[in-house]
Amino acid sequence: MSAGRVNCPLGWLILTGMMAGCAAVAPPAQTKTAPDATEIERQSLEIARLEAQINKDWEVYQKYPRRRFVGARSQEYRFARYMEDWRQKIERVGTLNFPPAARDQGLYGSLQLTVSIRADGAVDSVEINRSSGHKILDDAAIRTVHLAAPYEPFPPDIAKDTDILSITRTWTFTRSDQVSAE
Repeated sequence: MSAGRVNCPLGWLILTGMMAGCAAVAPPAQTKTAPDATEIERQSLEIARLEAQINKDWEVYQKYPRRRFVGARSQEYRFARYMEDWRQKIERVGTLNFPPAARDQGLYGSLQLTVSIRADGAVDSVEINRSSGHKILDDAAIRTVHLAAPYEPFPPDIAKDTDILSITRTWTFTRSDQVSAE
């Protein structure tokens, strides 16, 4: 900046047409006036509306089920014991109901499945995360989950903070006509 020039916004310089400086022309003073009663009432109503919406959203959120996701390597004892009992039941029912079509066609393989169980032991949902590549095996895994249901209700140490437990395991349909959930 050259000597004798006053620092002022470029837009103001252009608007005033004083490209050499703006010392002679000051920008208009901005004065804030206190809001009137109507404006205060409008803002108060808006605040009340927002608070009501937040409270409503919070109540809806509190009704959502508390979910826990666990895999085969769960280290928490309370989940590990439940999952082990669940795995044994799945393998027993799956082996007893090994799909004859898979046996006849020589289909074997593995898939990854997430089973969501409600606190009362009922199945909430079943989702195939990674297919075996054979519809017969994928359908057999889902069928096995439903055949083995209901599962044990959650013990108190799980039920205290979990409404739905989602267990992700790799299921293997073996050449010896067995099902294992790893």
